[in-house]
Amino acid sequence: MRNNKAAAFGCGTVIGILGGLIGLGGAEFRLPLLIGAFRFPALQAVIVNKATSLIVVASALPFRAATVPLADVAAEWPVVLNLLGGSLLGAWLGAGWATRISSATLYRVIALLLVGIAALLLFGHHQHADGQVLATGGLRIVAGTAAGFAIGVVASLLGVAGGELLIPTLVLLFGEDIKLAGSLSLAISLPTMMVGFARYSLDRSFAVLARNRLFLLVMALGSVVGAFIGGLALGIVPSAILPPLLAGILLLSAVKVWRHG
Repeated sequence: MRNNKAAAFGCGTVIGILGGLIGLGGAEFRLPLLIGAFRFPALQAVIVNKATSLIVVASALPFRAATVPLADVAAEWPVVLNLLGGSLLGAWLGAGWATRISSATLYRVIALLLVGIAALLLFGHHQHADGQVLATGGLRIVAGTAAGFAIGVVASLLGVAGGELLIPTLVLLFGEDIKLAGSLSLAISLPTMMVGFARYSLDRSFAVLARNRLFLLVMALGSVVGAFIGGLALGIVPSAILPPLLAGILLLSAVKVWRHG
């Protein structure tokens, strides 16, 4: 099925729409599809997901500039550096762990992380700081670095941008506005994903990208188109039903990935 470019574009579009509806890249939905429908082994699926996520996220930041000026993002450079201080190391180590553990273990790790993201969609996606933050001063710096490290590990293991974890962290720990947090998460995700991508390039499984480069580009294009459509559909689809619906999709995907392993 991975040779079917129409299927890759169609699936990429649907995934992009799902992600666009909740302000994410959709990579958490793409990974189970790469494993189940397109039959990529776990590590190769993560690498393909990571490459696709890089393309989608790189295109998303300029798109958001009309709503959130890049100058506003640049003004928050201390927050970006704080989280990057942990996420870059976490991304490198997470990618290294993924290349060393067995496929069966990686399938189960992926399934458990999908369950965790589903829980975030249900209970944490719409939280707001209301001007209050969880920590200040030196404690916030330490907490930000630790949170960044954990996010970097998860992002590398799943091949995702990590926005589903970064946005709540930026809002609750740093008190950022939710719209600005979305752009800041992209600014943090890009270098974090590039570090994880560089670590994966040292493994022989990285050759999957050369063998499937057209598939990758078509799915990425579909994801970008879908994300645009999802953004337009925000006012049409009732927001109250989205988190439970998408969390249900992730939980079903987690079960299938676990059984696949």
